[in-house]
Amino acid sequence: MSVCEVTGGPVEYTLLPGRSPDASPLVFLHEGLGSVALWRRFPQQVVEATGGPTAVIYSRHGHGASGPATMPRPVSYMHHEGLVVLPEVLDRLGLRSPVLIGHSDGASIALIHAAAGNPVDALVLIAPHVFVEDVSVDGIAAARRTYLETDLRDRMARYHDDADATFWGWNDVWLSPEFRAWNIEEGLDRIDCPVLLVQGTADEFGTTRQLDAIESGVHGPVTRLEIPGVGHAPHLAQPEVVTEAIAKLIAGSPAPHPFS
Repeated sequence: MSVCEVTGGPVEYTLLPGRSPDASPLVFLHEGLGSVALWRRFPQQVVEATGGPTAVIYSRHGHGASGPATMPRPVSYMHHEGLVVLPEVLDRLGLRSPVLIGHSDGASIALIHAAAGNPVDALVLIAPHVFVEDVSVDGIAAARRTYLETDLRDRMARYHDDADATFWGWNDVWLSPEFRAWNIEEGLDRIDCPVLLVQGTADEFGTTRQLDAIESGVHGPVTRLEIPGVGHAPHLAQPEVVTEAIAKLIAGSPAPHPFS
């Protein structure tokens, strides 16, 4: 594990050195309660399936072993990450025109970053959000009850220096009345790189309406992968399927549709 100094303090990151120097680097952007460690083996699996590009996985402020986030989080926290912190991470690590692989909040951050005109070779968006759905709010309210009533806090403490700050920083802002108006559909038309959309049909935090909005909004080629019966983390539930789709995207071939 290494540390990178950016605006707001240090962020932890893991670098998987590539054996293909000309390949676009992969940058993994975690979900709202994620961290470097919580990607588990998935980044390494993607590296192996895509011919060995360099890959970077980092924890945002307030997650993992990175420095604390400013609390309470503002509604614009994902814009700050996509427009300020992520460009600095890429610059500090010398990464150009990456393939951004984002999960949930990380997928939204990837879209914000690309829509601002930053060079991106491709986007892999796993369970993305571009607006707030009732199912999202219901799922996050259920997560609050789980955190208060079960051992979720203890389990999160294995992966985050301050589990309370990680959880409440995410949960409070998503359940705030102001966040109901959050929407990043404007600007999608400025994205013209290839996009892979991945969604579990049993996702407790979002529906395929998110994919519909992205597919109709961006100008680049879009491939959809909807996995039946899978929840909010399809890359962990069906890693081989998702990894194969990413490899096809990066190779420039149509991704498979094993469930169509």
